[in-house]
Amino acid sequence: MSNVRVQSFAVSMDGYAAGPDQDVEHPLGVNGFGLMEWFFPTRMFQRMHGGGSDGETGVDNDMAEKGFVDIGAWILGRNMFGPVRGPWPDDSWKGWWGDEPPYHVPVFVLTQHARAPLTMAGGTTFHFVTEGIHAALEQARAAANGKDVRIGGGVSTVRQYLQARLIDEVHLAVRPWLMGGGEALFHGLDLPQLGYQAVEHVAGERATHVFLRRQDG
Repeated sequence: MSNVRVQSFAVSMDGYAAGPDQDVEHPLGVNGFGLMEWFFPTRMFQRMHGGGSDGETGVDNDMAEKGFVDIGAWILGRNMFGPVRGPWPDDSWKGWWGDEPPYHVPVFVLTQHARAPLTMAGGTTFHFVTEGIHAALEQARAAANGKDVRIGGGVSTVRQYLQARLIDEVHLAVRPWLMGGGEALFHGLDLPQLGYQAVEHVAGERATHVFLRRQDG
Protein backbone atom coordinates (compact mmCIF):
# COMPACT_ATOMS: atom_id res chain seq x y z
CA MET A 1 0.00 0.00 0.00
CA SER A 2 1.19 3.52 -0.72
CA ASN A 3 2.55 5.67 2.09
CA VAL A 4 0.95 8.85 3.36
CA ARG A 5 3.55 11.59 3.71
CA VAL A 6 3.87 15.16 4.88
CA GLN A 7 6.82 16.76 3.08
CA SER A 8 8.62 20.08 3.34
CA PHE A 9 6.19 21.33 5.97
CA ALA A 10 7.70 24.46 7.48
CA VAL A 11 7.41 25.18 11.18
CA SER A 12 8.85 27.98 13.28
CA MET A 13 11.09 27.51 16.31
CA ASP A 14 8.11 28.27 18.54
CA GLY A 15 5.94 25.66 16.87
CA TYR A 16 3.77 27.60 14.42
CA ALA A 17 3.20 26.46 10.85
CA ALA A 18 1.04 29.38 9.67
CA GLY A 19 0.40 32.93 10.72
CA PRO A 20 -3.00 34.36 11.70
CA ASP A 21 -5.49 36.14 9.44
CA GLN A 22 -4.95 34.42 6.10
CA ASP A 23 -6.26 36.40 3.13
CA VAL A 24 -5.35 37.11 -0.50
CA GLU A 25 -2.48 39.39 0.58
CA HIS A 26 -1.27 36.90 3.22
CA PRO A 27 -1.57 33.36 1.81
CA LEU A 28 0.43 31.96 4.74
CA GLY A 29 -1.12 34.29 7.30
CA VAL A 30 0.43 37.44 8.71
CA ASN A 31 4.19 36.96 9.17
CA GLY A 32 3.96 33.53 7.56
CA PHE A 33 6.29 34.01 4.60
CA GLY A 34 9.30 33.74 6.90
CA LEU A 35 8.45 30.08 7.28
CA MET A 36 9.17 29.44 3.61
CA GLU A 37 12.39 31.40 3.25
CA TRP A 38 14.24 28.08 3.15
CA PHE A 39 12.28 27.01 0.06
CA PHE A 40 12.08 30.15 -2.08
CA PRO A 41 15.81 30.26 -3.03
CA THR A 42 15.97 26.61 -4.08
CA ARG A 43 16.27 25.41 -7.65
CA MET A 44 13.15 23.32 -7.05
CA PHE A 45 11.06 26.39 -6.27
CA GLN A 46 12.51 28.32 -9.20
CA ARG A 47 11.73 25.49 -11.62
CA MET A 48 8.19 25.28 -10.30
CA HIS A 49 7.74 28.94 -11.16
CA GLY A 50 9.44 29.02 -14.53
CA GLY A 51 12.96 29.83 -13.36
CA GLY A 52 14.65 27.04 -15.34
CA SER A 53 17.90 25.89 -13.77
CA ASP A 54 18.28 29.02 -11.63
CA GLY A 55 18.13 28.67 -7.87
CA GLU A 56 20.32 27.20 -5.21
CA THR A 57 21.31 23.57 -4.90
CA GLY A 58 22.28 21.95 -1.62
CA VAL A 59 20.53 20.22 1.26
CA ASP A 60 17.41 22.39 1.24
CA ASN A 61 16.95 21.87 -2.48
CA ASP A 62 17.51 18.12 -2.15
CA MET A 63 14.83 17.95 0.53
CA ALA A 64 12.40 19.97 -1.57
CA GLU A 65 12.95 17.72 -4.59
CA LYS A 66 12.39 14.54 -2.56
CA GLY A 67 8.98 15.87 -1.60
CA PHE A 68 7.77 15.40 -5.19
CA VAL A 69 9.26 11.93 -5.81
CA ASP A 70 6.77 9.08 -6.19
CA ILE A 71 3.74 11.22 -5.31
CA GLY A 72 0.56 10.07 -7.03
CA ALA A 73 -2.00 12.33 -5.34
CA TRP A 74 -2.27 15.20 -2.86
CA ILE A 75 -4.72 16.12 -0.12
CA LEU A 76 -5.21 19.77 0.82
CA GLY A 77 -7.37 21.56 3.33
CA ARG A 78 -9.62 24.22 1.92
CA ASN A 79 -7.45 27.05 3.24
CA MET A 80 -4.54 25.67 1.23
CA PHE A 81 -6.65 25.96 -1.89
CA GLY A 82 -7.67 29.54 -1.25
CA PRO A 83 -9.06 32.21 1.10
CA VAL A 84 -12.73 31.79 0.13
CA ARG A 85 -14.91 30.86 3.12
CA GLY A 86 -18.39 29.38 3.30
CA PRO A 87 -20.34 28.23 0.24
CA TRP A 88 -18.54 28.76 -3.04
CA PRO A 89 -19.99 31.96 -4.55
CA ASP A 90 -18.93 30.80 -8.02
CA ASP A 91 -16.10 28.90 -9.71
CA SER A 92 -13.88 31.91 -10.29
CA TRP A 93 -11.29 31.02 -7.62
CA LYS A 94 -8.97 28.39 -9.05
CA GLY A 95 -6.20 28.35 -6.44
CA TRP A 96 -3.11 30.38 -5.60
CA TRP A 97 -0.99 29.00 -8.44
CA GLY A 98 -2.23 30.38 -11.76
CA ASP A 99 -3.27 28.29 -14.74
CA GLU A 100 -0.74 25.49 -14.14
CA PRO A 101 -0.49 24.43 -10.47
CA PRO A 102 2.69 22.61 -9.36
CA TYR A 103 0.98 19.31 -8.50
CA HIS A 104 0.54 17.58 -11.91
CA VAL A 105 -1.53 14.81 -10.27
CA PRO A 106 -5.02 14.61 -8.77
CA VAL A 107 -5.53 16.83 -5.71
CA PHE A 108 -8.31 16.23 -3.16
CA VAL A 109 -9.50 19.34 -1.32
CA LEU A 110 -11.31 18.96 2.00
CA THR A 111 -14.36 21.20 2.20
CA GLN A 112 -17.87 21.31 3.65
CA HIS A 113 -19.28 22.77 0.46
CA ALA A 114 -19.63 20.76 -2.75
CA ARG A 115 -18.03 21.93 -5.97
CA ALA A 116 -17.50 20.29 -9.35
CA PRO A 117 -13.98 19.00 -10.14
CA LEU A 118 -11.63 21.59 -11.59
CA THR A 119 -9.17 20.53 -14.30
CA MET A 120 -6.12 22.73 -14.78
CA ALA A 121 -3.16 22.75 -17.14
CA GLY A 122 -0.29 20.33 -16.53
CA GLY A 123 -2.28 17.35 -15.28
CA THR A 124 -3.73 18.78 -12.05
CA THR A 125 -7.40 18.14 -11.30
CA PHE A 126 -8.86 19.43 -8.04
CA HIS A 127 -11.55 17.20 -6.52
CA PHE A 128 -13.60 18.69 -3.69
CA VAL A 129 -14.38 16.18 -0.95
CA THR A 130 -17.19 16.86 1.53
CA GLU A 131 -17.17 13.49 3.36
CA GLY A 132 -14.12 14.08 5.56
CA ILE A 133 -10.50 12.99 5.89
CA HIS A 134 -11.03 9.24 5.54
CA ALA A 135 -13.03 9.59 2.33
CA ALA A 136 -10.42 11.96 0.91
CA LEU A 137 -7.63 9.50 1.69
CA GLU A 138 -9.53 6.60 0.16
CA GLN A 139 -10.08 8.58 -3.04
CA ALA A 140 -6.48 9.80 -3.09
CA ARG A 141 -5.08 6.29 -2.67
CA ALA A 142 -7.21 5.05 -5.55
CA ALA A 143 -6.07 7.92 -7.77
CA ALA A 144 -2.40 7.48 -6.80
CA ASN A 145 -2.24 3.99 -8.37
CA GLY A 146 0.23 2.64 -5.84
CA LYS A 147 2.28 5.81 -5.46
CA ASP A 148 2.36 7.82 -2.26
CA VAL A 149 -0.19 10.36 -1.09
CA ARG A 150 1.14 13.71 0.10
CA ILE A 151 -0.75 15.69 2.73
CA GLY A 152 -0.04 19.27 1.72
CA GLY A 153 -1.64 21.09 4.64
CA GLY A 154 -2.69 23.37 6.06
CA VAL A 155 -2.13 22.98 9.76
CA SER A 156 -5.62 21.76 10.64
CA THR A 157 -5.49 19.10 7.93
CA VAL A 158 -2.11 17.75 9.05
CA ARG A 159 -3.28 17.72 12.67
CA GLN A 160 -6.41 15.75 11.80
CA TYR A 161 -4.46 13.11 9.89
CA LEU A 162 -1.88 12.86 12.68
CA GLN A 163 -4.58 12.48 15.31
CA ALA A 164 -6.09 9.66 13.26
CA ARG A 165 -2.64 8.01 12.87
CA LEU A 166 -3.04 8.03 9.11
CA ILE A 167 0.32 9.64 8.29
CA ASP A 168 3.32 7.36 7.89
CA GLU A 169 6.08 9.98 7.74
CA VAL A 170 6.39 13.70 8.46
CA HIS A 171 9.20 15.88 7.10
CA LEU A 172 9.40 19.20 8.92
CA ALA A 173 11.56 22.09 7.75
CA VAL A 174 12.23 23.80 11.08
CA ARG A 175 13.05 27.45 10.50
CA PRO A 176 15.11 29.67 12.83
CA TRP A 177 12.12 32.00 12.92
CA LEU A 178 9.88 33.09 15.79
CA MET A 179 6.24 33.94 15.09
CA GLY A 180 4.71 34.46 18.51
CA GLY A 181 1.27 33.37 17.33
CA GLY A 182 -0.67 31.72 14.56
CA GLU A 183 -1.55 28.06 14.02
CA ALA A 184 0.39 25.75 16.33
CA LEU A 185 1.10 22.46 14.60
CA PHE A 186 1.38 20.18 17.62
CA HIS A 187 -0.83 21.89 20.18
CA GLY A 188 -2.73 19.23 22.11
CA LEU A 189 -1.19 16.32 20.20
CA ASP A 190 0.67 13.63 22.15
CA LEU A 191 2.85 12.38 19.33
CA PRO A 192 4.60 9.56 21.24
CA GLN A 193 1.23 8.26 22.39
CA LEU A 194 0.04 8.37 18.80
CA GLY A 195 3.07 6.27 17.84
CA TYR A 196 5.32 8.92 16.27
CA GLN A 197 9.04 9.19 16.89
CA ALA A 198 11.73 11.53 15.63
CA VAL A 199 14.03 9.33 13.56
CA GLU A 200 16.36 11.71 11.68
CA HIS A 201 17.45 15.32 11.42
CA VAL A 202 19.59 17.00 8.78
CA ALA A 203 20.96 20.53 8.83
CA GLY A 204 20.19 22.51 5.70
CA GLU A 205 21.21 25.96 4.58
CA ARG A 206 18.13 27.76 5.96
CA ALA A 207 16.25 25.06 7.87
CA THR A 208 16.82 21.93 9.90
CA HIS A 209 15.01 18.99 8.37
CA VAL A 210 13.40 16.73 10.96
CA PHE A 211 11.71 13.43 10.14
CA LEU A 212 9.01 11.81 12.24
CA ARG A 213 7.79 8.31 11.54
CA ARG A 214 4.84 6.36 12.83
CA GLN A 215 5.92 3.17 14.52
CA ASP A 216 3.90 0.01 13.83
CA GLY A 217 1.87 -1.50 16.63
